[in-house]
This record gives sequence, structure tokens and C-alpha cells, in this order.
Amino acid sequence: MSSPLHRRAHQSLVRRFAEARRRSPQGEMVSGHHNANVIMPVGRPLALLLGMPSGEVLAKFRTPLPVIEVVPRLWRRESEVLRVVGERLDEVPRCLADFGEWSLHGYLAGCALAEVAPAGERIGRRRLAALADFFARLADIPADALPPVPTDWPCSGDSQGFLGRLAQFAELTVNRSNRPRFGSLFDAVGIPGDAVSRFMGSVPKLADRPFALLHTDVHRANVLATPGPDGERLVVIDWELALYGDPLHDLATHLVRMDYDSKERGLMIGMWASAMRRTGHADMTVELKRDLRTYLGFEYVQSLYPDVMRTALELPDRPARRDVVRAAERVCRALYRASGPLGLDRLPHEREVREALLDWHAKDLVRRMEWPDSGGEEGERPEIPAIGPVATGRERARSLERTGRRGNTDGMDASARREPTGVGS
Repeated sequence: MSSPLHRRAHQSLVRRFAEARRRSPQGEMVSGHHNANVIMPVGRPLALLLGMPSGEVLAKFRTPLPVIEVVPRLWRRESEVLRVVGERLDEVPRCLADFGEWSLHGYLAGCALAEVAPAGERIGRRRLAALADFFARLADIPADALPPVPTDWPCSGDSQGFLGRLAQFAELTVNRSNRPRFGSLFDAVGIPGDAVSRFMGSVPKLADRPFALLHTDVHRANVLATPGPDGERLVVIDWELALYGDPLHDLATHLVRMDYDSKERGLMIGMWASAMRRTGHADMTVELKRDLRTYLGFEYVQSLYPDVMRTALELPDRPARRDVVRAAERVCRALYRASGPLGLDRLPHEREVREALLDWHAKDLVRRMEWPDSGGEEGERPEIPAIGPVATGRERARSLERTGRRGNTDGMDASARREPTGVGS
């Protein structure tokens, strides 16, 4: 066995050559919601250090982005989860080196489902069965193989405590922490100030189910279709949001983010339950119909905040009419999906949402110009009126409607951005 000194020297060399490659202009830069990725060959020196067969092997140089936290992170290092998952799901790309502030990952060539079967299209029974099998394989991973969880994390079987932990995060970290900057927008588009507590007070207590490792973000851009020995093989990538908890939560987030039609949604639920029972996890399907409804409702409610914030932040500095229309459609869709779980009697008209987005955007632009290092926080600032050439949201919305002005046509909503093959977020 090598000495600690030799191991440290080896790690230092790996980092040195990896850092040099990461800064090379040859790579392809791809950014998602959570990470910036540079895709390129590892190069001969790094390949030798990592025991790879060739310097031409592609790797993903992965750097976390400073983003608004909208979902809880149980483990801060994705590499910790990939180590466990890679031992049991050999198709998942492994983490080759973790340097703390960034990491180096294996690269898997393939086409994301978002490319071969975009949202709104069916993915087919064979792929549904493969995804159901994936969830069952996650349930097979023993809890003692996972990285340690915080001492106050709910114990296996405490599904109500797990949902309560998710709700607490949504209320404190997502809603309240972002209200200084986005609160006026939340209010203007009709999100109730007590949305999370209102929902939690309206649902029945969950049944107790054993916990499992959860991916929590299995959507079309995070599932790659790759060549396999028996035809197409599906591989789930991007594990930074993994949790340990009630497996029904993983199914619910999957159903919402995959955007299945009603037929495939029903098939997926049935196949998931069958896969769990077939692999000895029938106790994870207890009260499936009732409690899945609760988790789906919670996902729609908590998604209101990130959907509205991301939509607002993705507007270009000079939004064209199409930018505002698409943004309003996204917000209205999020509100519509949450209206049932929240018992909302009235939803804002799309015109009202456009005005609210434009008004917030104009004021936030002024704030960012006045306080460039503040990130838009309002907590310790005086109220800033819309000044100079910045019109109010209502005035700008009416102007756009009257003139059909296109303005800057570079704006593009998130659904239109496609990441290159084989790269997740």
C-alpha cells in the first residue's frame, strides 16, 4: 500500500494536470441549473495518473454554480453519492476526482431523452419499464452503504417527518429567504403567503414507509439513451440532489418533471409499484394512491417558488414580447397546477402575470445597477421608485400589446435551451 505522502503527492499531481486541462480553451462549455461543465479529452498525463487507457477519453470537468437554493441537499459532495451508486449501478458515470470546489467526472456519450423524446412526446413502454427498474434498484441499496446523514434527519419509516422536513425547507429556505428580492413578485402573481403551511394543513397523515436512496431529479434531460448489449440502455445522471427518504417522493418528482401524458403517467405508476413488489419492496407501496397524491400536490406547491424565480431571472435585460409571453405562460402553468392542492378559487389572468413580471424586472434591474454587489436583496434598503426611462410593468405590457414590438430577440426560455449530448445539469 502506498504511503500517505505518496497518496498526497499523487493527488497533487492529479489536481495540477486536471486544473490545466479545465482551463484549456479546447473544451466545450455547457451550463445547467446547478453546474458548469467543460467536456474534453483528459490528456495523456492525467490519463496515466488516473489509470485510464488513453488521453483521448472524454471527461466532464464540473464546477458548481452559485445558484438560489430551491431544493434541499442532504450530501454536499456529489462524489460521495456516486461512489455508492457506482458500486451497484455500473452504468452510472463515476467521479474520477473531487477537489472540493470542483470535480472531474467520467463522460458518457448518448442522447438525452429530452432530445429523442421531448416533453409532450411519449417515451414508450420499454423505457417506462427501464425507469421503474431503476427506482427498484435504488431501493436495493442498503442504508448503511450510504454516506452519513445528519443526526436530526428523519428515521426510516417516518414518512410524515420526511415530508415535514421538505416543507420546512420550502418555507424557510426557499420562500422566506427569497422574499426580500422576490416577495413582491410572489404576491403579485397570486402565490398565497402561507402556501406551504396551507397545503400541509389540508392533507392526511402519511403512512409509514421504509426509506431508500432517492435521486429526486429524474427528468428527460437527466436520462441518457446509450447503446447497450441488448439495444438501448437508459442511464440516469446528475446525482447532486440525492436524498434519503420516502421513495414515493422520488416517484412524484419524476412524474411531475417528466411531463408524461395521462396514459404514460398511469403506466409509470403501475410499473413502479410492480417493480417494487417484484424486488421485495412491497412495503414501500403502502397507501400508494393516497400518499402519492399528497407528494404530487406538495411538488406542485413547492415548485411555485423556483418556477417563478427562474422565469423572472431568465428574462433578458430588454425582454421582447415573446420573452414576456413565454414567461407568463410558464408562471400561469405553475399556478394552475398548484391551484388544486392549495384550493385557490381565483387565478390571475395571463395579462396580470405579464405586468407583474415586467414590473418586478424593471425594479430589479434598477436595484442591480444601484447595488451591483448586493444580488438584489432589499432587506436594508430604502424603497426605490421606478425612475428614468424604466416604465412600470403595466405600462410596458400595454406598450408591447399595442405595438407588437419585438425588441431584443436574443431572449430564449429555459425549455428552448438544449444541452449537448451526454451532459446533464
